[in-house]
Amino acid sequence: MLRAMDAAEFTCQTLPSLRPQLRIAMVTETYPPEVNGVAMTLGRLVRGLQMRNHQVQLIRPRQHADDQPQPTATLSEHLQRGIALPRYDGLKIGLPAKAALTGLWTRQRPDVVQIATEGPLGWSALAAANKLRLPVASDFHTNFHSYSSHYGFGLLRRAIVAYLRKFHNKAAVTLVPTAGIRRELLGYGYENIEIIGRGVDTTLFHPGRRDPALRARWGVDEDETVVLYVGRLAAEKNLALVFRAFDAMREAHPPSRLVLVGDGPERTSWQAKRPDAIFCGTQIGDVLAAHYASGDVFLFPSLTETWGNVTIEAMASGLAVVAYDCAAAEDVIRHGENGLKAPPEDDHAFIAEAVSLAPAAALQRRLGSAAVARAAQLSWDAIIDSFEQVLLRLALPQPVITEAQPEWSSAPRTG
Repeated sequence: MLRAMDAAEFTCQTLPSLRPQLRIAMVTETYPPEVNGVAMTLGRLVRGLQMRNHQVQLIRPRQHADDQPQPTATLSEHLQRGIALPRYDGLKIGLPAKAALTGLWTRQRPDVVQIATEGPLGWSALAAANKLRLPVASDFHTNFHSYSSHYGFGLLRRAIVAYLRKFHNKAAVTLVPTAGIRRELLGYGYENIEIIGRGVDTTLFHPGRRDPALRARWGVDEDETVVLYVGRLAAEKNLALVFRAFDAMREAHPPSRLVLVGDGPERTSWQAKRPDAIFCGTQIGDVLAAHYASGDVFLFPSLTETWGNVTIEAMASGLAVVAYDCAAAEDVIRHGENGLKAPPEDDHAFIAEAVSLAPAAALQRRLGSAAVARAAQLSWDAIIDSFEQVLLRLALPQPVITEAQPEWSSAPRTG
């Protein structure tokens, strides 16, 4: 009998495990096509969740008068009222909407709520979710307490810290992009903090996007050094240090040009003061990628970032990056190997690192090549997988789909 069993042929088939399909309510006060790091990150996360067959209910302010929901089979949008955010053109802050969200989530109960921003709409979502006993994940995307000193309300820093701590500690988990931010927030008394990093689109940002015609429009030859800055032109970005570092670089290597990509409240004043610099305004998509790759050195002296997508976009584009040792640079740059770092707030060290690159084309290329290799490891798929696991952990063992709950409608709803 044993011989018969040994001779028998068995066919073993491994069936794929079924991933639960969640109903995820995502609340944010910024979203594409708005141009900023938070909007870009959320757009990536939403697309990733949709590709994994989750149902996403996006709740955001109406961005303009003609803004309409764009529903799909896996996405419904619910637009709320908002008002313009002072000194931040193109962004709205959502108005309180607790009653509207309580009603919406009573009719179409999500498995989990993810809140990306801490404004009035985010607070309303937190209150509504707590009332309905829905699990909540919050994101810490923006260092508002660090911004305070740049916008004339530094005396409110402690109050802002307290507000944000109270907000995030009401969530089941707060997601941050780096270990450094986690350490900082734990020091402020935050609880239940987990790290979910950020990725970069290496099919969009890569050295092959370099465009000699674009450099020609800037008035630079191939043997000249283009020093690039990409980001918002605003007080919290420490732009004065960009210009100081560039001036020192140009003194060491005169054939250098400074190119700034982005817009913001300080653009007009800097253009008036620095007619020698090239101001390109906001760029997106392939054109933005060409601007990155057509540079040589990237300066990013901001000290208010939680991550700083531009750092890894510049690395993916093959630039030699100079940044402070914080945010994304702390995690992904190895000093002297794939970029250069200075101790936070040490302006002299930052300028010295920038100057070391000025006449050194070979060093620029070596750091840029290593930066490309490092950026290739920052897969959005892996980031979204980690994010999904957090949401699944919070939602389960709640039932993902029950017959008592109506199907989520993709019909437009506004508030």
